[in-house]
Amino acid sequence: MASKTLLTCAVTGNITTPDQTPHLPITPTQIANECLAAAEAGAAAVHIHVRDPQSGKPSMEVELYREVMDQVRRGNPELIINLTTGPGGRFIPSHDDPRVAAPGSTLVQPEKRVEHVRVLRPDICSLDLNTMNSGPDVVINTPRNVRIMAKIMREAGVKPELEIFDSGDIHLARDLIADGTLDGPGMWTFVTGVKYGFSSSPETLMYARSLLPAGAIWSAFGIGRFEFPYVALAYLNGGHVRVGMEDNIYLEKGVLAKSNAELVLKAKRIVQDLGGELANPREARAMLNLPARA
Repeated sequence: MASKTLLTCAVTGNITTPDQTPHLPITPTQIANECLAAAEAGAAAVHIHVRDPQSGKPSMEVELYREVMDQVRRGNPELIINLTTGPGGRFIPSHDDPRVAAPGSTLVQPEKRVEHVRVLRPDICSLDLNTMNSGPDVVINTPRNVRIMAKIMREAGVKPELEIFDSGDIHLARDLIADGTLDGPGMWTFVTGVKYGFSSSPETLMYARSLLPAGAIWSAFGIGRFEFPYVALAYLNGGHVRVGMEDNIYLEKGVLAKSNAELVLKAKRIVQDLGGELANPREARAMLNLPARA
């Protein structure tokens, strides 16, 4: 296993709602403050979505991302910033004509989904490879669209984090590495517990890990009640870890986490109790071959 463990905190996400927890960060300042507090607690990287400050609903506005990034950079220049590119891939077919998008669909051109990455150039951004049922809807990431997004990421000098929801995603990513669309062996994250995707089981992790190219850097996380068991499971099997309110809002059964930092501190204790140590942002940058920051 790695000498030190990279912990990423996903602070707000796209699915968790303010109705579920009053502690969910919504405004750019709230999101940035949660990122900085998570770093103080032990996170070396933060995975960032943004939301409309008035409604609390997910947003793709470049200026909201800019505001969050600027505040995080001012508060902690070394912290690794990982921006999502997941929004813009959801499709809900209308009942009358399934070729027509129903209300709630977000599917847009791939260039739009990575506009903030092209403009702001974070350290890392997620790259989803899944086309799958996601709850009642469908998420669409065609090979063509993935190639377009990957090209823009490369031109911006941003490292893609390959988010893996099922085994077919790994096979697609390996094809993209083979043809030069992506650089290998890659940085991979197994997303488990999303309905109709990978289950949060030890067997899932063993299988997914077995499909990776030699030398790949990988992490894994579980949704909801599987969040903390998966911290232990990923660490013990040589991977890195992720927690945060994007994935889980509970510190323990029936107890809401009051902050992302609380989730990070619990994950840190789990890693340390198992004999591990978290990497700081500088160490994590070296691990991921990212440029150092003053």
